[in-house]
Amino acid sequence: MNDSSIPLCVGLDGTLTPVRIADELLFLAAKQSPATFFRLLAWFNRRTQSTTPPVLENLQLDFANLPLRAELVEWLRRERSNGRRLVLIVDAGGYPAASVASDLNLFDEITTTEYQQGTPAERKRDALVARFGEHGFDYVGIGPDDKKIWDASRQAIVVGDAKLGRGVDRSTTVATASPDSRASLRLWIKAMRLHQWAKNGLIFVPAILAHVITTPSVLFHGLVAFVAFGLCASSVYLLNDLFDLAADRRHPRKRYRPFAAGQLSTRGGFAVAVSLSIVAAIMAVAAGYRFAAVLSGYYVLTWAYSLHLKRVPLLDVMMLAGLYTLRIVAGAAAMRIPLSFWILAFSVFIFFSLGFVKRYAELDDARKLGNFVGHARGYSDTDLPLIMSLGTASGYCAIVVLALYINSADSQALYLHHKPLWLICPLMLFWISRVWILTSRGVMHDDPVIFALRDRVSLIIFAALCVIFLSSI
Repeated sequence: MNDSSIPLCVGLDGTLTPVRIADELLFLAAKQSPATFFRLLAWFNRRTQSTTPPVLENLQLDFANLPLRAELVEWLRRERSNGRRLVLIVDAGGYPAASVASDLNLFDEITTTEYQQGTPAERKRDALVARFGEHGFDYVGIGPDDKKIWDASRQAIVVGDAKLGRGVDRSTTVATASPDSRASLRLWIKAMRLHQWAKNGLIFVPAILAHVITTPSVLFHGLVAFVAFGLCASSVYLLNDLFDLAADRRHPRKRYRPFAAGQLSTRGGFAVAVSLSIVAAIMAVAAGYRFAAVLSGYYVLTWAYSLHLKRVPLLDVMMLAGLYTLRIVAGAAAMRIPLSFWILAFSVFIFFSLGFVKRYAELDDARKLGNFVGHARGYSDTDLPLIMSLGTASGYCAIVVLALYINSADSQALYLHHKPLWLICPLMLFWISRVWILTSRGVMHDDPVIFALRDRVSLIIFAALCVIFLSSI
């Protein structure tokens, strides 16, 4: 019997697409009803499921933007051009596989499993054997669970590590179709947004401005707070990405994030996020109850922002400014340093301005792509000039606060050489003005932190500010 007469079968869930559709539906359900999450999580952890929970059957996943294994799709196209009959096998659960198959224009047939006891792999095996007979089909698989299907197939096509073929029934031929991109440390670092930990440098600001950063005990508590804040923020980033998969896949840049691209599993992301939050909580308690209270407040406010407040005009930017300022408050709490009015006032105004930079850049990009309505978050395109006005005004207010501080008795008592500090004002005035000019030209990154870390002019200005500060002590 030649290959062209043997159907080539491939699963949708986890194989044709690297994502587990049921897991994504779980997070979609949790976003709509958090109380449902843990009940569904317990259901998914069962080894056998005979039916799909009704709450999942009523959810609509964005199948049009699901990531696909590009190399596998190309291999399947070549096989079909050689005369192979391609069959898409879908586990029972109401997933609209027909729309996926129609968009790809690749499969000749769609086979659905029956509702019955057993694992998804066992149900697929039984459905394929009933349809094509024992060893009457070839099967493309991705993981250890697929060995049950490979044992009943004529040929096992392994996507990924060829070691998966070990243990398959000896009567089954094993072949490799394409390599699989394994989850790497680099992907996890990208998902955790370690570059965003640079924001946590604000934790050290109270100690730096109080000239006590070199005190060992202060520095130690600051480092503990820095790591705890970073772990907490990373756990939120991971969970937020899991809840925003559909929106990220429609975004020109965010669709390349590891979870949106299907490079990391949603279950793995959830497990890592929970682990990070537990470690952060332990470190926060070790840093002191005041710091733990601030970090808890940050965690709650971050989720309030992610789930709702980011869609409330003006309040969204105020929340961004507040979350930045909380880092300074957390640093003062961890290192036992009194907060000054000047630090808080300056931080609120400067971060309010940068929050408007972020929002303006996002909305301007959406407008250029013709997708403004989907990313407006309560704003209209006529609000862009007002956003720029509010942002620039807030930035200049921060410079005024800085000038008043330099002229205050507090500053004069703290710095031995006071006059060089005045050079900070024109440098900051130039920097915030340049940021807004680049934003108005549409060349600003939607994250001002990433812009500042990559922009040569910004790095030169920050270096000059450090020199001025050190020469004034």
